[in-house]
Amino acid sequence: MSIGVVVPDMSDGYFTLLMHSVERYLIKANYFYFMASHFRNPELTTEYVQMLLERAVDGLLVLDTPAKIDAKVPIVAISAHNPAEGATNIVLDHDLAAMLALKHLQELGHKRIAFMRGPEIISDAHYRWQGITKAADALGIKIHPELTITLPELDQTPVHGYKAMRKLLKATRDFTGIFVFNDICAFGAIRAIDDVGLRVPEDISVVGFDDISSAAYHQPSLTTVRQPLREMGTRGARILLDRINHPTRSYPSEVVMEPELMVRESTGPAPVTKAKPARR
Repeated sequence: MSIGVVVPDMSDGYFTLLMHSVERYLIKANYFYFMASHFRNPELTTEYVQMLLERAVDGLLVLDTPAKIDAKVPIVAISAHNPAEGATNIVLDHDLAAMLALKHLQELGHKRIAFMRGPEIISDAHYRWQGITKAADALGIKIHPELTITLPELDQTPVHGYKAMRKLLKATRDFTGIFVFNDICAFGAIRAIDDVGLRVPEDISVVGFDDISSAAYHQPSLTTVRQPLREMGTRGARILLDRINHPTRSYPSEVVMEPELMVRESTGPAPVTKAKPARR
């Protein structure tokens, strides 16, 4: 009557929202859980999984952990894209997520759009970027290398988004919108825009990702692609317990969840550049 939960860390709203629904479901089902945070250290991931299995957990719930985890107990992975045979992966439709965000910016008149990519170590970063490139191609939006930033790391504080945005603004201001990897970094990006004397959304529109609890209460409130994190946590816990209690049933290898665009104050019409008067 216990499961092991493997997470990178619990320092931001993404994981707290997921775990809140996981915990509520497990408590209701009278299940206990052990949680281990590996801080994206591959050695710790391997070690902690082994320690959980040695404690005779009935199954593993793996959150945003890209390592291939093989075990004889049922495994459910949320945003982890676990390739292990028999694992059930709960993932977001990143193609639709990107289309929602880019179409929104395009409809507001934005043509030169910057992008803040996630670090390669993050499970969803690769799939999200694939979705962005597909959506941009379908909408006729050009992705400019000079307007694309890849975050080197992520510790769930706004500082990396702030630093990346300041670096971009120092190099160029020839863009009117930016699609940021997650809400935390979007908060940092908004502060960086404000610090150089520009305004959101009058000068630059900002779109985040996740829709963590504070997104709606930020100033300005953040337009973001909402991951149904509570639903994903509940679905993950339910499938894991079903697999534990009904081991002979067949289960899908992948469950795809739909995103939703939450339009708020951080996006607006692209600014119109006034033509300079001709010199006499």
